[in-house]
Amino acid sequence: MSEKIVKPEWYGKGYSFFANKACEFYPCHAVPEGEEFNCLFCYCPLYMLGKECGGNFAYLENGVKDCSGCLLPHRREGYGYITGKYREIIEAMRKAPD
Repeated sequence: MSEKIVKPEWYGKGYSFFANKACEFYPCHAVPEGEEFNCLFCYCPLYMLGKECGGNFAYLENGVKDCSGCLLPHRREGYGYITGKYREIIEAMRKAPD
């Protein structure tokens, strides 16, 4: 008997994924041919978490965080990861200077 794969409640819902193929920057990251690309988090809310974001990033010599190698927010599964980090984002905002 095979196990049933249980997907999260948000998986496959319109609010968790959309591809804006009309965007002049689509896709903004290099992705393999035919791979789905989620534009929902066009500007990644995890950027502000710095080293704790969990994505594939590098810091440039000038200190700017370069996320061009990261596809975490652009994968379908990224929705669950990002929304799971909202408490950390809220805490970081609370600690940020005005």
